[in-house]
Amino acid sequence: MTRTSAAAFAAFALIFAASNAVAQSYPTRPIRMIVPFSPGGNVDITARTVAQPLSAELGQQVIVENRTGVGGSIGTDFVAKAAPDGYTLLMASSSVMVNGPALYPKLPYDIVRDLAPVGRVAVVPLALVVHPSLPARTTKEFIAVAKAQGGKLLMANTGVGTTNHLITELFMIATGARMTLIPYKGSGPSLVDLIAGHVFAHVDQISSALPYVRAGRIRAIAVTTAKRSAQLPEVPTLAESGVPGFDESTVTGVLAPAATPRDVIQKLNAALVKILGGPAIKERFASLGAEVQPSTSAELGAWIRSDLAKWVKVVKQAGIKLEL
Repeated sequence: MTRTSAAAFAAFALIFAASNAVAQSYPTRPIRMIVPFSPGGNVDITARTVAQPLSAELGQQVIVENRTGVGGSIGTDFVAKAAPDGYTLLMASSSVMVNGPALYPKLPYDIVRDLAPVGRVAVVPLALVVHPSLPARTTKEFIAVAKAQGGKLLMANTGVGTTNHLITELFMIATGARMTLIPYKGSGPSLVDLIAGHVFAHVDQISSALPYVRAGRIRAIAVTTAKRSAQLPEVPTLAESGVPGFDESTVTGVLAPAATPRDVIQKLNAALVKILGGPAIKERFASLGAEVQPSTSAELGAWIRSDLAKWVKVVKQAGIKLEL
């Protein structure tokens, strides 16, 4: 072995040893889990559901922190630019991982290049919900009311570029019913104003809307998935209601800054998969209308790339043009 190759080998060995030491000792202090949406919505609920058991598994507190704005891009950009040491994580949704990037090619980060997938958490159906005062109990009646109001029906939008927003846009294109979209910083504020009657409709994740549907404070008209939700079995799908082609859910997953050491990513993934396998957390998600679906880091990364390509195509075909 030459002196040069020996030096290179020694340097590699030192780097490997340092990386291994970091992974073995990690974590040594609290971890921040950034939620890029407001409290009370699906992503926030998901983060707070996993934070406590993840804290117990890792031996350090996982602190949930909300950083809202611009369809989740502010919180996502914060994590993308954070130190890649495993102490700043992102609880992401489809909005952040695929929908926003498909709509906005000029985001301040590249979701594939600048963030590393840790693992998937759960999959949640969405529902079209309305204020009880709206004279519509079916999708057909809702479309008729919207058309009769000539685009003036106020509909909540959880954030420009979110999954909720994109599905709403596709619904309007498919049905020809236009609504006036009122932007909010997440599902929580949207639901508050929907319940108060300041807006009259909303497409929201079942996990955040379900308690208010069950309490009769809002009414669910249809779900956006191909199959009915076990939590709302009496509510038909959009396809059953005469609007074909809808089979959309919100996927939640954990991401980290791209340069986070691979061993740290693997340790986080192992902890996440372990806690998601527990019966208590499965029951908790099921009660919210969500299905726990843990994955490897590679599996989540492959889903992001494939679903992003799908939505880029859909946005182009639908002619949706939005400015950030």
